[in-house]
Amino acid sequence: MELVPLLDVLMFVAVVACLMSGFPVAFTLAGVALVFALLGHLAGASLSLGAIPLRIFGIMTNETLLAVPLFVFMGVMLERSRVAEDLLETMARMFGKMPGGLGLSVFLVGGLLAASTGIVGATVVTMGLLSLPTMLRNGYNPRLATGAIAASGTLGQIIPPSIVLVFLADQLSNAYQTAQRELGNWSPDPFSVGDLFAAALIPGLCLVGLYILYQLVIAVVRPQDAPPMQMASGERVSLSALVRVLIPPLALIVAVLGSILAGVATPTEAAAVGAVGAALLAAQRAEGARPWVVPGAALSLLGALVLSRLFDLRVARLEIPLSDWIAIGAAAVLTLVGSVCLGLALRSVARGGVLRAVLRSSTQITAMVFTIMIGATFFSLVFRDLGGDELVHALLKDLPGGAVGAMLVVMAVMFLMGFFLDFLEIVFIVVPLVAPVLLQLPMPDGSAMHPAWLGVMMAVNLQTSFLTPPFGFALFYLRGVAPPEVKSSDIYRGIIPFVILQLLMLVILWYVPALATWLPRAIYG
Repeated sequence: MELVPLLDVLMFVAVVACLMSGFPVAFTLAGVALVFALLGHLAGASLSLGAIPLRIFGIMTNETLLAVPLFVFMGVMLERSRVAEDLLETMARMFGKMPGGLGLSVFLVGGLLAASTGIVGATVVTMGLLSLPTMLRNGYNPRLATGAIAASGTLGQIIPPSIVLVFLADQLSNAYQTAQRELGNWSPDPFSVGDLFAAALIPGLCLVGLYILYQLVIAVVRPQDAPPMQMASGERVSLSALVRVLIPPLALIVAVLGSILAGVATPTEAAAVGAVGAALLAAQRAEGARPWVVPGAALSLLGALVLSRLFDLRVARLEIPLSDWIAIGAAAVLTLVGSVCLGLALRSVARGGVLRAVLRSSTQITAMVFTIMIGATFFSLVFRDLGGDELVHALLKDLPGGAVGAMLVVMAVMFLMGFFLDFLEIVFIVVPLVAPVLLQLPMPDGSAMHPAWLGVMMAVNLQTSFLTPPFGFALFYLRGVAPPEVKSSDIYRGIIPFVILQLLMLVILWYVPALATWLPRAIYG
């Protein structure tokens, strides 16, 4: 057999082996690609390495991917603003007296934090530090307590806005365009991050509902595992305290996710709004902050945004002449006032080194993600030049069962890879290879496969990678903050029911694709 047909298989095996050995992901992808590019060149393969600079330039100038560092900044800043602490304490007092109430509060707070931060590590660590000791002290089964905290912490990967969904949408957009061209459609409808955000919203909330239902069933069937919280009579939550705790994160969720779904802002613009909002929330809780700074910044910037949007609409409809500078002047003044207030708010956050720590952490995470993405670009380009895409296409097309068999194999492979690889590695390696083929196949109901449905199926599947040993990151985070009396075996056994619930969600999505496709079609047509 010739060498070139074997190089694509050997290349995939080599990269998986290097990743499992613990070698840095970005250097593994780029290094293996360069080694096999050299082997391919010696074997006479036709390579297009000259396209790599253009690919990298395309990544760095992609406006959609600009949302990633902004979402990361928002999540890290909210981690420092103690929003999670206030939510957990309030929800625990509100639901704690009912059987399973503490677990219920963990899932509700996990869903709220998922829709406002999307950072798994921050959510798991925060809830592990605050909720786990309380749950154990009140007699919760350690397996149930650790499983609930780890599972709720991973909701940030499926409930938008999520960094996973941003990257997945970017990869699926390219794959969808390729699939449609191969089907003869040279002008397909665009697929964007907003489409995937809308598609993931209902399944994400359904997954929260499954978690809550499981918690309530356990509280009824095994009440000794989820007893009520012992509270003093004066620990009840007042309406004003509940409103004070819930309004800020809900307002941020509406501002970010609502603006995307309503079509008012692009994901990148909404991420910028979220970053500013997170900074204002942190400033509101900072010591020595002036009380008028945060409301002044929020109202001024909101007013400037509304005036600018109204002015754009009027100019587009020719309702007012361009010489009418009143709206522009008012928007400029409000922007100036809002910028001054925002600067004062950031100065409050900067005291004590909080802002510096947030910027450092955000830069590290963003640099890591984009370095992995550039390495994955090297890998996918060389892999395709060696004929890897044709091999994957042939394998999926020839599987028994047609579209059903291909989807089952891909979902099973992604699930198994989640035991050993991070979600970013799976998104950048597997999705570009299999998505162009899958998007040419029909969905279970016989209609053309919708990229939103495929994206949500993959996102729910990838969510399990945070919970499955030996390399589940949520397990590592929780183990690091869990009390000494909690065994690692309790954590590993505790996540099993929640992994099963995630797989059940995949089955539900398989038989009810409308859960993922209805909202994008209702919003965007």
